[in-house]
Amino acid sequence: MTVCAPAELDRAYDYLGAGAHFVPLPRLGDPATVTALRNACIGADVVHAHGLQASVRAALALAGGGRTPLVTTWHSRNHVDGARGGVLRLLERKTARAATVVLGTSSELVDRARRRGARDARLAPVTVPPARGPVCLHDGKARAELGAVDRPLLMAVGALERGRGYRTLLDAARLWRGLDPEPLLVIAGEGRERAFLQRRIVEERLSVRLIGRRDDVAELLAAADVAVLPSRWEARSLLAQEALRLGVPLVATAVGGVPELVGNAAELVPYGDAGALAGAVRGLLEDADRRMDLAAAGRVQAGSWPTEDETVAHVLAVYDELTGR
Repeated sequence: MTVCAPAELDRAYDYLGAGAHFVPLPRLGDPATVTALRNACIGADVVHAHGLQASVRAALALAGGGRTPLVTTWHSRNHVDGARGGVLRLLERKTARAATVVLGTSSELVDRARRRGARDARLAPVTVPPARGPVCLHDGKARAELGAVDRPLLMAVGALERGRGYRTLLDAARLWRGLDPEPLLVIAGEGRERAFLQRRIVEERLSVRLIGRRDDVAELLAAADVAVLPSRWEARSLLAQEALRLGVPLVATAVGGVPELVGNAAELVPYGDAGALAGAVRGLLEDADRRMDLAAAGRVQAGSWPTEDETVAHVLAVYDELTGR
C-alpha cells in the first residue's frame, strides 16, 4: 500500500512504521501535488482519497489515465455561504461524479453524495478505536487539576472555531450560573476563536476554562459529570464516541450524523438554542438516575458500532469488489 500525504502527517500517524510506502506531497495549494499524485498512482489497482480536497486532486491525477477505480470517503461537509460555498458545491459534484464509489461516514453524507451525482454511494461508518489502557471514571486527580473537586464538571472537546457552537455554549453557561454549586465547564481545544471566547469568559465572569490541546482527553472526559457537544454539524463525533464508550452522559445538538450515532443514549437539543442546551445540562445535573440511565445506554449503543477490524474489512471488501478479486 502507498500513502500520499503531507510529510507532517507521517510524523503524526507513522505510515512508514505501519509498513506502508509513503509519498510526501507538496503543500495543499501547490500545483505539483497533482503531478506527484499522478506519478504515485501509476500501476495502482485502486485509489482511495479522503476528504474533498484530496478527492479533487486524485480525480485530476487520474483524469485521462485509464480505468483505475477511485474511491472517495466523505467525512464532513462545508457550511460556507456565498461565492466560496458555490465553488465547494461544484467541487463536490465533480468529485462525486468522478468517483467509482463514494463512502459516507453518515447517512446524511451518503444522501448528499447521491444528490451531487454519485453513481454509487454507500454508508461506511468509521469508529474510533477505544482508548488504550484503563480509564478511571470521575478520577479525583483529574478533577482536582481542573478545579472541580466540589462541584459538577462539564467537558467539551474540539477546535475553537465558529462551527463548534462555543458561543452558544457560553450563553448556556450564563444561564446555568444560578445552580448551587455552579458547574465548571472545561473546553479542550485550540483555534481562531480562543481570544474572543476568553474575553467573554473574563468579561461575563463565566465559570469556564479553556485548557488548549490535550493528549489526555479520554482521562479528562472520564472525570466529567456531563459531556457537551454544541456543534453546528458533525458526522461521527469523536467526543460523542468517547463519551458513550466511557458511560459519560452526553448533551449534543441534533445535527448531521449525531442522532444516528447516539440513538437514544444522549440528550439532543437544537443547534444554537442556548436555553435548550442549558436546560438539558441542568436537568441531567439534577437527576442522578437519568445520568445513570444514559451512562448504561451509552455503553450499549457504543457496542453496536463497527469495530476497527470490521471497519477495515468493509473497506477492503470494496477494494476487492472493484478489482474483481
